[in-house]
Amino acid sequence: MRKEIILSKISEIEESIPLIADNMPEDFEEFENLGLLKDGIYKRIQYMIENILDICAIINSDMKFSSPGEEDDIINNLVKNRILSHSIGNKIKELKGFRNIIVHRYGRIDDRLSFELINENLGDFDKIIGSIKKIIENC
Repeated sequence: MRKEIILSKISEIEESIPLIADNMPEDFEEFENLGLLKDGIYKRIQYMIENILDICAIINSDMKFSSPGEEDDIINNLVKNRILSHSIGNKIKELKGFRNIIVHRYGRIDDRLSFELINENLGDFDKIIGSIKKIIENC
């Protein structure tokens, strides 16, 4: 398994978590008015989610699971083969959906919903990273 690449991506995620946490205001009105800093938070979240998806693709490939057609197939392969738990797999899929909203800006991003999602789910990145670290330790 390409552990060094995975660990590098984990490191990037771990660097981003406190940057986001330290710059997230406590109330929505302040978040809404962050301007360029808010865009930076969105971009960091996007990169974190993309790193997780990249890691999942690497694990899927290195473990020689079936070739996926889409990103959800990769996550499903890892859950089906008991590499990821159902709860972690579902969380990654939810984050992927949020990433798609950020990247493609379907309409305008709902800052209120995004504020709530970031505040409620930032800790999930640590859970996902912990799960990934266990995977690479056991390979």
